[in-house]
Amino acid sequence: MNVLIIGGGGREHALTLAIAKSESCGSIFAAPGNPGILKIARRADVKISDFLQISNFCKENQIDLVVVGPEQPLADGIADALRGMGHFVFGPSKDAAMLEVSKDFAKNIMIGAGVPTAAYKSFNSYEKNDALEYIQTMALPLVIKADGLAAGKGVIIAESMYDAEKAINSIFSGEFGSAGAKIVIEEFMTGEEASVFAICDGKDYFILPPAQDHKKIFDGERGKNTGGMGSFAPTPMITPELMTIIESKVIKPVVDFMNERGTPFIGCLYAGLMITPENEPKVVEFNVRFGDPETQTVLNVIEGDFLKLLYTAATGKIDKECVKNRKGVVATCVVLAANGYPDSYVKGDEISGINDAENVGAIVYHA
Repeated sequence: MNVLIIGGGGREHALTLAIAKSESCGSIFAAPGNPGILKIARRADVKISDFLQISNFCKENQIDLVVVGPEQPLADGIADALRGMGHFVFGPSKDAAMLEVSKDFAKNIMIGAGVPTAAYKSFNSYEKNDALEYIQTMALPLVIKADGLAAGKGVIIAESMYDAEKAINSIFSGEFGSAGAKIVIEEFMTGEEASVFAICDGKDYFILPPAQDHKKIFDGERGKNTGGMGSFAPTPMITPELMTIIESKVIKPVVDFMNERGTPFIGCLYAGLMITPENEPKVVEFNVRFGDPETQTVLNVIEGDFLKLLYTAATGKIDKECVKNRKGVVATCVVLAANGYPDSYVKGDEISGINDAENVGAIVYHA
């Protein structure tokens, strides 16, 4: 099968490597790709915002499957457009992608599906005074989230009322752009976080090994939230017994509910979970694509025809037998970021030592 991968980050590099190892893989193209991806894939000279151009490219190059990595093209409706032009796409529709595009939407889906999550309330920007009054009724710490897409950075944990008021004012003042037109204020959940990916065909799913990632910029979980500074998989915290609970209380209810409401979920459903001290899973957030940097570890602890898994999900009847977990194998990922990240940071510095790292057995993903 010939594949077109949309995206150019570390996640897409990991997806490209896993697809390249698949028995069913033919030619791989990437748009825009990156220097690591383009060592194993050919660059597709298309704009990822030009869906007709992508469709024409797929026809000219006999592309069997389009795999969409980032959330923004999904939010923009790339899957709907390409499916409408006759292509198979691994990625949810624009309506289903609302699970990540709007945290308020995701909360409503959780309530409708009976999925355990934190208590919350949403406020639009014109309700700022109501939001400031609401936090006075809450116990500290509390969590304040920009409703829309903010590259994984729109979550603030307020340890004091001053911090909470500052966060509300900052988000509504445009710190995260249009993503902050609405906010979600949640109770703070205690426990340990984990990430679970489910490959979905709209009705059925296959769950990949669970991972944990670390979002704070500095060691010891200090500093600002980032898009993720590292991960490991599988996490021993998610036992087989706990995974059964996660499947029955989170994954299956959401897949069923999305299908029943007429927005079947096709793609990778990412469940960001809090495992409480009582060993119960509660949903922190949903994403509608593979997580970054968890994908870089998860795809190294499975084996089989990964492309076939994605293709059968995209075509409506997932083959759960084509991939299995690698026994006794673990993977860790450490993210190297430019000085100053996640705020303003230096761009254009040369990265050295890649060959040295690869020579001692590391996989260097370009992000």
